[in-house]
Amino acid sequence: MEKEYDIEKLNPRKNPYAKRVKKQITINIDGDTIDFFKAKSEKCGIPYQTLINLYLSDCKEQNRELELKWN
Repeated sequence: MEKEYDIEKLNPRKNPYAKRVKKQITINIDGDTIDFFKAKSEKCGIPYQTLINLYLSDCKEQNRELELKWN
């Protein structure tokens, strides 16, 4: 083992998983919406945060458009 390494001689590679790392955020979600996902998550046996992430990822992959109606 060398005492010092020359970084220039190393072969650095980008982390292939870097894009897949989840980012922690703070978001305000209505209580009844959280309760909905918690109930669904209990049936599926996965954490409700994971279920919400899966749902949002599916919306992104399917390129779903939201129908917003203002009363």
